[in-house]
Amino acid sequence: MTESKRTKQDPSKPDARPGRKAVVRGTRKNPEVDAWFDQHDHPLKSLMLQVRRAILASDRRVSESIKWSTPTFSFNGDIASFIPQAKSFVSLLFHRGSEIPGKHPRLEGASRLARTMRFANREELKKYRLDLVRAIQAWCDHRQA
Repeated sequence: MTESKRTKQDPSKPDARPGRKAVVRGTRKNPEVDAWFDQHDHPLKSLMLQVRRAILASDRRVSESIKWSTPTFSFNGDIASFIPQAKSFVSLLFHRGSEIPGKHPRLEGASRLARTMRFANREELKKYRLDLVRAIQAWCDHRQA
């Protein structure tokens, strides 16, 4: 294999865009968020954890914390928080979702700022994971200082 083939990145992978660094799974997990998941029982906890991993892996600039009593993802402002009251699907509230540049068909809602993204099961997350990743990356690019 030539050097150029070994270093060439696959453009279909979210972290393959220039300037992105792949995230080693779990490197930016916040222990407070781990504790929140340990203390909360949710019928779709496994799916919530998969969404969490997808968000953290989408862009190295994203961090997580507990805010408003729920896991919240941030970069130069709050990006999204879980809505744990939803029991039949995993729901993310994108606090300023209307400001995320580009088209993001999975972001729903008509309020002035907020948008939501929902996943009913693992298959749906797998099918629409790239939409989630692109929304997170677009926010980070937009908010880059």
